[in-house]
Amino acid sequence: MLLDLTLPGAQGLDVLRVIRSKKPDLPVLIVTGANKVEERVRGLDAGADDYVAKPFDFSELSARIRAVLRRGSRSQRAVLQIEDLQLDRMAHAVRRGGHELALSPKEFALLELLMRNEGRPVSRAAIIAEVWKLNLDTMTNVVDVYINYLRRKVDFGSDRTLIRTIRGVGYQIGGLARSL
Repeated sequence: MLLDLTLPGAQGLDVLRVIRSKKPDLPVLIVTGANKVEERVRGLDAGADDYVAKPFDFSELSARIRAVLRRGSRSQRAVLQIEDLQLDRMAHAVRRGGHELALSPKEFALLELLMRNEGRPVSRAAIIAEVWKLNLDTMTNVVDVYINYLRRKVDFGSDRTLIRTIRGVGYQIGGLARSL
């Protein structure tokens, strides 16, 4: 979808948010006359896949459309759910049993990684590489610390714990506990 943010009678970013809430996988390219970096950042943060400022060359617009389409339909769902735990990737919100959970950005990234790998153990090394963007060969307990933070928040007040330790492997959420 091409979305011009200068719509008559509507706020373009509000329209984008409505589109994202109803069709989270729809590729959206914003077209607007606003040339400020802050405007582009707001558009991308609101859910646009790309951004082109007016005036633009048609060949650039065509190339950007091809790039967005090349990415294909998104395999990532906007809302991940395991039992009564929901993680909304667009709103950066987490709920369990209808209650909102306040997570730090690292806790959110860690929970998202575990939920994307539902039913499969995720190693400490993979967690460090993906969440902290580090390639550590040394032993660190940062993963264990953050798993404990998550367990306190995610499992607090619930009869059923969701995050499991898979001995010698890492951590898993959902599915039956099993080894790699």
